[in-house]
Amino acid sequence: MNGTAAAWDADRRRYDAIIVGAGWSGSLIAERLGAKGWQVLVLEAGNGGDETWEGHLDAVRTFHSAVAKVPNSPYRRNTAAPSPDVLDLAPVRDPEPGKPEFTANGYLVQQGALPYGTDYLRALGGTGMHWLGAVPRMHADDFGTDTDYGYGRDWPIGAEDLQRHYAEAERAMGVAGDADEQRKLGVVTDPDYVYPMHGIPQSHIDDYCQKRVGGHEIHDEVAGETYTINITGLPQARNSTPDPRYAGGAGYRPKGAVGLANYGERCVGNASCVPICPVQARSTPLRIQAGFSGSVTVATRSVVTRVLRGRGAYVRGVEYRTYGDPATPVSRSYTAEADVVVLAAHAIENARLLLFSELANGSDQVGRNLMDHPTMVAWGLTAEADGNIGPFRGPGHTSGWEEFRFGDARGTRAPFRIEIGNWGWGWANGAPMSNVATALGVGGDAAGEVRDKGIFGPELRRFLGSTIGRQLQLQCAVEQAADPENRVTIDPRKHRDAMGNPRPVIAYDLDEHTRKGVYAAYLVAGRIFAEMGAQNRTDFRPVGGLPPLGHFVYPTDDSVDGEVHLAYHGAGHGAGTHVMGADRSTSVVDSHQRTHDHPNLYAVGCGSMPSIGTSNPTVTMAALALRSAERIHQDLAELHGAVLPRPRTQKTEVPA
Repeated sequence: MNGTAAAWDADRRRYDAIIVGAGWSGSLIAERLGAKGWQVLVLEAGNGGDETWEGHLDAVRTFHSAVAKVPNSPYRRNTAAPSPDVLDLAPVRDPEPGKPEFTANGYLVQQGALPYGTDYLRALGGTGMHWLGAVPRMHADDFGTDTDYGYGRDWPIGAEDLQRHYAEAERAMGVAGDADEQRKLGVVTDPDYVYPMHGIPQSHIDDYCQKRVGGHEIHDEVAGETYTINITGLPQARNSTPDPRYAGGAGYRPKGAVGLANYGERCVGNASCVPICPVQARSTPLRIQAGFSGSVTVATRSVVTRVLRGRGAYVRGVEYRTYGDPATPVSRSYTAEADVVVLAAHAIENARLLLFSELANGSDQVGRNLMDHPTMVAWGLTAEADGNIGPFRGPGHTSGWEEFRFGDARGTRAPFRIEIGNWGWGWANGAPMSNVATALGVGGDAAGEVRDKGIFGPELRRFLGSTIGRQLQLQCAVEQAADPENRVTIDPRKHRDAMGNPRPVIAYDLDEHTRKGVYAAYLVAGRIFAEMGAQNRTDFRPVGGLPPLGHFVYPTDDSVDGEVHLAYHGAGHGAGTHVMGADRSTSVVDSHQRTHDHPNLYAVGCGSMPSIGTSNPTVTMAALALRSAERIHQDLAELHGAVLPRPRTQKTEVPA
């Protein structure tokens, strides 16, 4: 992937499979098909470069120089293949009643009542280049929410159908975790399974929370149930210590690749997992790409514009444009043909391509059922007598409270996971920079202790040393059910990007079940702070007429004003735009992510998920990709008379 453009034959037209997108799904499928000897072309819209050590260091420097340390900050803007960014959204001061309280000025055209605050990255490795690395599996109850709890959509498969593929995905990613803890939750069912690596050690904050409230009962007023809470560790795709018990005693060794030995050191707590790990401890799709066989060709700066129809219901390939300078949209058009086409771009990009190609939409479900995990962030200040609890150290979160994910309460309100944050009030209000501004009396945290006048010298140092070290943030990731009105559409007449491709148009809102889950999480977080003896600083009321992003007012009978101000953040977990199902009239793809309308067209990724439960979706997405890779291999073998091609000995990987 670090060769020259001349080494790649852009005029070659025929492949066994074309894969659009080089994120986790696309990379895993390409690796599996390449290992079988199939000729695979991977077309990536964004830039490459980070697969080299020099490129990685450049991304780290770009991140360090960025004023706002947002997920896409290590990666330079790309005019030819733009990505949505969390900085594209801004609140509206004194919004008119009934009007949106936000503006959107980025790649996504937002026309919904509430903002879709999730971003993604178009680059080699995709959003897997800036993700947190959290890989909890989905629970069996997450696959049948309609049948069991009366909301959302059911999957055509269950958790047991994915157990083998979950294990394969965890090996490919290099996951660290405690299988015994996950067995207690019911998400790991193999009694002998161990993760490839030992779990990442719990943080000092995790230990503090367990000592303060471990074993305590917390009442959920919305569901009318009481839960006994204890922290549970988080499986993570980052390097720790390989577990010698793995694979029946064979052990685990991370794949070697360009860069540091074994592609990354062990996690040393640099606290910048989102967006970039300086020592490459967090896994990315580049690790998978380093193992591509010689029959896989990767072309970066290659933007697929449409999927081409073939004979009958089949597709024959793709049309794409290559560009040289990311700052300009100057490009050249090509076509490539294949027996199988796999869309692995992103839930939103897959929907955009299918809509523009006018394919796979016999059910009218393409682009519909857009989901995320609306995340309610609560923040509190622990007791001064407890001292420094250790914020701003380690991965974003290493443990959480899982009890609110399961049970009959899901029929009343959306379930949620409570992540114990290790990064202070960073997500809540921009700490620690906001704390400095507050202390100096020049803005910052609206809920801070000092605002009207500043403090300086020893008093400033004492104030910051005391308050910053006592910051505790809880991220409550709430399940959002599939809703056909939450959707991606296109309007090529009005909204195109610099290269002329249609931009995604987003309509987004939260239904009552989801809003009730956000409210329940808000109340539960307050009860946890109270049990700890911490000051609850969570406050979503507009300040100076300026509401927080994701703000909405929830009516309630148990508050003084008859309503409560709430807000949510996007989690980066875009899903649901080409949902799977057994009925072709109500779904886009089957259980193998093959489109119902076109036998040789696959749309893979989180967009296929009919529900997302409360767990970060990446490992489920990866498991689905590995399941699809098996089916695609069978398709190709059947097409070629079950005679597998002979693998080539030399790999060709070159950017366009």
